[in-house]
Amino acid sequence: MRSLPLLAGACLLGLLSACATPVDDPLAPSTAGNVDLKRYQGKWFELARLPMRFQDACVQSEAHYNLKPDGSLDVLNRCRTLGDEWLRVEGHADPQSAGHNDKLWVEFDNGLSRLLPGLTRADYWILYVDERYRTALVGSPDRKYLWILSRTASVPAWEREHLLAKARQQGYDTKRLVWRTADRDIAMMH
Repeated sequence: MRSLPLLAGACLLGLLSACATPVDDPLAPSTAGNVDLKRYQGKWFELARLPMRFQDACVQSEAHYNLKPDGSLDVLNRCRTLGDEWLRVEGHADPQSAGHNDKLWVEFDNGLSRLLPGLTRADYWILYVDERYRTALVGSPDRKYLWILSRTASVPAWEREHLLAKARQQGYDTKRLVWRTADRDIAMMH
């Protein structure tokens, strides 16, 4: 498994987040409120995302979060390409303000983040998580980034529509979403 070619992407995401919607902007999307990071940790499958250059090669992606004693999260993102190669990038997530864990800063480990800590951090806002911590919506306050996440690689049509409706209510353009490629479809492409 080689390192995800996300240095440029992570840097871009960080630079874009520096220009993002101010946290106190009344037009910013609302977040989930109190999120239990102990329950949130673990493996999440990306069902869909808004297009972004640093994930162009990804047909299946997943995120792994591990809660640390200090309340931050270790992050491991993995991505499967059409060539059946798994790429990865590691980082960490920290609450943006004490006592509020629905708005996190995420920073991936790369040369620039080690040279200039904080410069490449990006908004990771948990917009919605269901009561069983089985599905979630994550986005950025400027609405340029959105991920639909699930503990399983697929969800029933009614649940998908529920998540899409929640994203639209928050002002995200769900018509542009890139959906996870099914395993059977990847097999047929080879």
